[in-house]
Amino acid sequence: MFKKLAIIFVAVFCVLLAVPTMMPGAAKYFPSWIRPIPLGLDLKGGAQLLLEVDTATMMREKSAQLYEETRSALIDRDKGVVRFSNLRNVDGTVSFTVRDEADVSKAKGRLKSVLGNTVDIDSDGRVITLSYSDKQKEEMVSDALTRSIEIVRRRIDALGTKEPSIQTQGGKYILIQLPGVDNPEHIKELIGQTAKMTFHLVNENVPAEQVASGRAPAGTEFMPYMESPDQKVAVYSRVEVSGESLKDSQADFDQNNMPVVSTVFDATGARRFAKLTTEHVGERFAIVLDGKVLSAPVIREPIPGGRGQISGGFTLQGAKDLAVLLRSGALPAPLSVIEERTVGAGLGADTIEQGKIGSAVGVLFVLIFMIFFYRGFGLIANIVLLVNLAMIIGISALFGATLTLPGIAGIVLTLGMAVDANILPFERIRDEVRAGVPTLRAVDIGFHRSMKTVLDGNLTNLICSLILFQFGAGPIRGFAVTLSIGVITTLFTCLALSKVLIDWYMNGKNKKIGYIK
Repeated sequence: MFKKLAIIFVAVFCVLLAVPTMMPGAAKYFPSWIRPIPLGLDLKGGAQLLLEVDTATMMREKSAQLYEETRSALIDRDKGVVRFSNLRNVDGTVSFTVRDEADVSKAKGRLKSVLGNTVDIDSDGRVITLSYSDKQKEEMVSDALTRSIEIVRRRIDALGTKEPSIQTQGGKYILIQLPGVDNPEHIKELIGQTAKMTFHLVNENVPAEQVASGRAPAGTEFMPYMESPDQKVAVYSRVEVSGESLKDSQADFDQNNMPVVSTVFDATGARRFAKLTTEHVGERFAIVLDGKVLSAPVIREPIPGGRGQISGGFTLQGAKDLAVLLRSGALPAPLSVIEERTVGAGLGADTIEQGKIGSAVGVLFVLIFMIFFYRGFGLIANIVLLVNLAMIIGISALFGATLTLPGIAGIVLTLGMAVDANILPFERIRDEVRAGVPTLRAVDIGFHRSMKTVLDGNLTNLICSLILFQFGAGPIRGFAVTLSIGVITTLFTCLALSKVLIDWYMNGKNKKIGYIK
């Protein structure tokens, strides 16, 4: 008895999960974690963007960083300077020549301690080369793609966009689907910015004439102001504090009621920022975002505690956007939009309406067929079929799945398989009764002996759907998810729930089964 009650409880619970989807007006009476199943782009309308991760630019930046790290490691005065010459970066390979052959092992050890196993270090006489192996490059590209997806997701979520679908495609592409978004321009602008922020000291020793000529001295770069690209400022190439140390950023207002961005650094960033502002009081430092100077204020006094403020003539929306970018983190590689599509909500509404009509007609014919051929058992099969449909919708909503047109196709296919899973035991029961077996015994035998066939057929479908989910993308995955849930609910309703309802229908008696001929 306990087993039967548990089966009924599971069925009722899953049906209740589907109520907010099937009756949207009732959603307010349910807990917050039981919500209607969201509609996908093809049903609700919205925007679809295909982004390409610029891994080539990322690798060039990695090799440039490797060049700077190598130079810093060799001229570290605390550990002793290694005399070298001809340091250069060619096609991603950094090389230099050690002047004293006795310092070769010292230089390699120094680089090994700084760079670890992130790069291959080789030597040929006094010439030392540093480069990334193919395996290391593959790992960096894979990591960049994973991080880019997570950062894009955080940026979009921060804008309040509901139920975005973000997934990788083809090894270096990111597919973004934004249901309900009519104008993706603002989102494109926001997610496309690398948002790499760094803090540099300003080189006050470079005269304005030299800045205008464009000839930057060694260790200095001329960077344009974000608001005035024609005006440039000389900043030291050395990064004093990295934006990676930022823990939080929020749009705020300063004492003059002007929009600014308040920043909070982590422990490491706070120490570096305090050191920077303590040792360089009276000097200017530049706040650089994606190679452009946001502002270059004068350090009036030390700033301990890791809290700062970025001003740059922002509008309120500009301050909010910058805060989102900094809070979500810098993209490891630039992103570019290579494809954009917009689906109107009207098309989705037509699809939903046609899908409702088609599904209703199909289900109606199935219900009539089952009652006509199997009478009382057919009525039970119809109840089980409707419960199965509600369970698919309820479990999909619970797991946060999005309903798409391929998903509806998966539901329809599941209902067809569920009908077949009911017919198999019914026909087996018919054979047993014709052979003279008492009805109650025939029901037990019919379900027991048909179970293996039903399991084989549905598990085969489950394996296929899992393969589709693993190797498919976009709509194929949506179809696979719905089909997988449908297989599990079909096995539960047809082998467990159906048997319980038939047992109650028989009520412990050898009733005559009307569909036996």
